[in-house]
Amino acid sequence: MHLLSGLKLRGRLTLWVCLLLVAALTPVLGTAVHIIRKTVELQVQGVLQVEAQGLRDLVESSLRERETNARAWTEDAILRGALLFGTYAKSDAVLATLNDRHASFAGLVLFTLDGRAVSVSRPGLRDAFAGHERDVLAAPWFQAALKDTLDPATLTGALTRTDPFFARPVMPLALPVLSPISGEQVGVLLAAYDWGQLNQVVEGALQRSRDRGQRSFTLDILGPDGARLYSSRAPGQAPPAKAVQAQASSDTTRFAAGQGWRFVAELDADEAFLPLKRFLQISLLAAVALLVLAALAAWALARSVTRPITTLSALVSHVVREGDLTQKVTLRDQQDEVGELAAAFARMMDHLRESTTSLQQGTRVLGQTVEELTTATQQQERNLIQQGTALQETQVTAQEIQQTSQLAATRSQAVLGLVAKAREVGSAGETTLGASLAGFEELRDHGLRLAKDISSLNERTSQIASITQTVKDLADQSNMLALNAAIEAVRSGEHGQGFGVVAREIRNLADQSINATGRVREVLDDIRGGIQATVELSEEGQRRSEAGLTQVRATTESLRALTDIIQDNASAAQQIAAAVIQQNAGIAQIFTAVTDLSRMMDETLQAMHGTQRMTQSLRGVAERMETVAGVWRVQ
Repeated sequence: MHLLSGLKLRGRLTLWVCLLLVAALTPVLGTAVHIIRKTVELQVQGVLQVEAQGLRDLVESSLRERETNARAWTEDAILRGALLFGTYAKSDAVLATLNDRHASFAGLVLFTLDGRAVSVSRPGLRDAFAGHERDVLAAPWFQAALKDTLDPATLTGALTRTDPFFARPVMPLALPVLSPISGEQVGVLLAAYDWGQLNQVVEGALQRSRDRGQRSFTLDILGPDGARLYSSRAPGQAPPAKAVQAQASSDTTRFAAGQGWRFVAELDADEAFLPLKRFLQISLLAAVALLVLAALAAWALARSVTRPITTLSALVSHVVREGDLTQKVTLRDQQDEVGELAAAFARMMDHLRESTTSLQQGTRVLGQTVEELTTATQQQERNLIQQGTALQETQVTAQEIQQTSQLAATRSQAVLGLVAKAREVGSAGETTLGASLAGFEELRDHGLRLAKDISSLNERTSQIASITQTVKDLADQSNMLALNAAIEAVRSGEHGQGFGVVAREIRNLADQSINATGRVREVLDDIRGGIQATVELSEEGQRRSEAGLTQVRATTESLRALTDIIQDNASAAQQIAAAVIQQNAGIAQIFTAVTDLSRMMDETLQAMHGTQRMTQSLRGVAERMETVAGVWRVQ
């Protein structure tokens, strides 16, 4: 208060306006920062949760697909035949072809039940497993394969260390190979999934984070015991000191062997909340700029208010100092309290001149004039007090309306951000469904081609069966001819003994041909049964593809309708936000005008008090006017 008392009226007005502006902006900015921070935290947590769930879906779907591939390969006729008949040249070629088509496997190895690696997809694997039959038999994955299970503990433990045979971390998908005739186990197929290929699976999610400018974004896979099975963080890169993360648990319906896995998406907290820090910096600069502008405006307003008062003060000083009542007041054109004060002062000057002129006629007229002036001043004071009270109430109400309007404007901006996010998500969903529809159509075409190829294979199998029957008939005829030749050789006596030996050999060869054609017929029957089952599965897959394609089309139409609704909502939200911002600006102008009017009312009341004091002084000096009348100059 001592500092304010040392300032002039212009300085006090400017300082009070600045203090009021700071008091008004502080709660508004605090509320806005709190709301924006909560919104940013929810958005960051939501994005990380989506990425963690996406990582889980990608990894589990990929591993489930690999498991399905491995199970299909165990039913391959060539691999089964290699284990049954001990011929591995063709099985090596089959495994090599399968490994080339599925590069995500580090290698494919076919074992016998005694742990021998009899067929491999890469030549180096045969040497790696040579002489390690005991290690293979004792391996947990081999024991699990004999039980026809995928042990989660075995797979998880294998991912945390380098496999000695493949020289890299692999997931051993080991499955039994069954005989097509007896259904008994005849061997084990090991499909070693290369765990390092997981980088290609998660590359899409990492690229999305880089596009958003999030360089510290990482994806991790943790085992049931908390061991880190996979991390997208570069080797040697230290984790952030303070991070924001989200987790997703494994879904055993996709990949049962991944039970207990946790998929973690992590982001550096400083990088996640960098937009909030930038907003705070911009808000602070804007607040400082607004305070400076308010100080300049308050100074200009105070100057406009105090300039007329200064002019009147100089005029009074001149009148008192010189005794010159001929001075004219030039502020009568102002239509405010200062103008009223100037008019009252001008009337006072007129009264003084009239009083001085008629002072010789009597001091009674001067006393009456002073009484009238006092009464008028008191009445004006009462009016001003009533007006000041009404203005204060109006100012409080306008301030409350201004705070409510500013809060509505802030929330409308937040709604605009959410609407823009919904618009982006809708567009992305429509694009993704379009790609899914194209994939379903391509899958349907592929199923049709596969059905045609399987039908052609069935026809050729039938042709082979016919040829086998012909070979059997020829063998039966050869057997009959050999029997007739043996009878003729017996009739010929000693001359026919050599011919009898030849007849027996031909008969033995004919018996072997009959037995071989019988085995070939059994194998062909098994192949024909497998082909028929494949045809049925292909037809079922075709029907399901058509059903899925119909559902995807219906979903695409629904998403397009939802996108149109989001667009309409976005336009409506933008119009509402524009209206709220315009209303906020108008309320701010009303509040400023009411504040200025209240301030001016207080100043006028103070000036009125001064006028009252002057009238009281005039009452006291009325009796001396006669003696001092000669001092004043009225002409």
